[in-house]
Amino acid sequence: MGYEPLYQKYRPQRFSEMVGQEPIVTTLTNAIHTGRVAHAYLFTGSRGTGKTTTARLIAKALNCEHGPTPEPCGKCTSCLGVINGNALDVIEIDAASNTGVDNIRELIERAQFAPVQGRSKIYIIDESHMLSGAAFNALLKTLEEPPPRVVFVLATTDPQKVLPTVISRCQRFDFRRIPMEAMVKHLKQISRAEGIDIEPTALELVAQLAQGGLRDAQSLLDQLSLLEGPISTERVWQLVGAVSEFELLALAESIERADSVRVLEQVRHLLDNGKEPIQVLQDLLAFYRDLLIACTAPERRDLAAVSAPTWQQMVERAVHYSVARILDLQGRLAQAQPQLKGTTQPRLWLEVSLLGLLNPPAAVRTATTIPQPTSLPATVPMPAPAPTPRSQEFVPAPVRSIQQETTPAVPPASKPPPAPAPAIAPAPAVRGDVLLSEHWEVWIKDLDPPTQGLMRQSFVLKESPLEVVLGFGSNFFVRKVTEPKRFKLIQESLRLRLGRAVQVRFEISVAQSSPAADSIQQQTQPVEPPTPPAIESSPRQVADSRVHQTLEPDPKPIASISPAEEELDRMVHRLADFFDGEIVNWDDENVAGRSLVDENRLYRPAGDLPAIDPGAVPDDDEDIPF
Repeated sequence: MGYEPLYQKYRPQRFSEMVGQEPIVTTLTNAIHTGRVAHAYLFTGSRGTGKTTTARLIAKALNCEHGPTPEPCGKCTSCLGVINGNALDVIEIDAASNTGVDNIRELIERAQFAPVQGRSKIYIIDESHMLSGAAFNALLKTLEEPPPRVVFVLATTDPQKVLPTVISRCQRFDFRRIPMEAMVKHLKQISRAEGIDIEPTALELVAQLAQGGLRDAQSLLDQLSLLEGPISTERVWQLVGAVSEFELLALAESIERADSVRVLEQVRHLLDNGKEPIQVLQDLLAFYRDLLIACTAPERRDLAAVSAPTWQQMVERAVHYSVARILDLQGRLAQAQPQLKGTTQPRLWLEVSLLGLLNPPAAVRTATTIPQPTSLPATVPMPAPAPTPRSQEFVPAPVRSIQQETTPAVPPASKPPPAPAPAIAPAPAVRGDVLLSEHWEVWIKDLDPPTQGLMRQSFVLKESPLEVVLGFGSNFFVRKVTEPKRFKLIQESLRLRLGRAVQVRFEISVAQSSPAADSIQQQTQPVEPPTPPAIESSPRQVADSRVHQTLEPDPKPIASISPAEEELDRMVHRLADFFDGEIVNWDDENVAGRSLVDENRLYRPAGDLPAIDPGAVPDDDEDIPF
């Protein structure tokens, strides 16, 4: 005889050997003991929970030579025939390969004959949801009034596909997934009987990976038994090919620290080791589910599918998470699942989705709650972009004591301050009441899928009827959205959605309240003369206040301009015009001899954040498959 797999060798032969289905076992044994066996049963449940095994136990109990009895002997001719699969009165039908009405008609015709050896004839129809509608309808009358001594047992993993008229004619039993404790106990018995050297934590991991299916756990244990030496959790992870708990802990920590480089490195490591992108996403989603349990119920380890050491680390780290943050992470990962399954670039979508988790989503909500001016004053013109900061026309609000000493706020002598806002009649805006923050999700859906994935990583920093400033958490996204073709698409979609042409700017920022928001709030308050000197500014100056607060203008004038500097100046302006952008800072020191423009001079982070190094994000074609 050939090798017998463990799930067949240790298949229950008595009702008392069933694992994790005590309520169903009690009901069926009482029915057999009292002689109240139904003519049709419907067993539902996930794979490996004991549906077919229970159907065979019913056949043994009804046809045992010492029965009917809930405890068949297992030694008589009838019991041995069921065990070996050659009993004449026990007919097993695979509905997946016998789906037609002709197969059911043949079954009904044979059911009219009396049993050959035993007391009853038992028909076991496995995967019964695969039967066609005509086959189900042909079986209805026989299920309702079957011939004497005929019992039908229908087993299915998808009861939703079974006709309600069929379900109403059967006694339904729902088989639950095997509990963790009962499965581990059963696997320990098999390990001792087979002499398998496996650690207790590895045995728990096997039970967790089975997800309630005892047959899956036995099959995995059968594979592990072929390994030499003690079987540890690391060897289990290597065999199944899933993302280990330790790798998920490290990835979640990098996401929470907003370490984009580390996240990309870990994703590359996982994919290079053979992990599928969709598997990484699903495992991370399950990890955050367990982290949510650790955050809300740290004493209930039995509700999570992790080992004891990993659970202890999750409980320690859960104090740094809020429930809202974990739920948001789960929601964003769940939204990325269908996109990752349907794309031809799964690695790109995985990297974009994980990098999108670095920015807390409160940025969009914060931007939408910023008071926005409904119209612009008619007497205040929009100034043209200037290549250098105009320190004499605009004095930023004091941020640090150093700025107060170096750039004192001196009122201009040649230009009186404009009148207060209430005294000026605002000009009505043409559809200026339509703001992007109010139509964010609708506008995102107007874009093509690749641009959608990029723009979902952005948030509104500031907006007015004539300008929209969007922030990104990484220079990687800024480079992608400023590509000419994609940038033109974004501008056109904004014009169609808002009903007017607006200027679009992108900046590197973090998802929090930006200085631009504070400047807008200050604009809505009246300016009192006794306060420290502050000059009313135009809307463009208000929009640029964030840049002036982080970069102090150099008061030293330029003595002379060399030909190399003139050529570099033309290159910088052509580059800014090509991207439809503006120059926010110009460093005149040590400019001679340079042939490249520092990328950080075109994009500056908000507030007091340091500039992001563009080299922190890999720029090779292997990692960015555009």
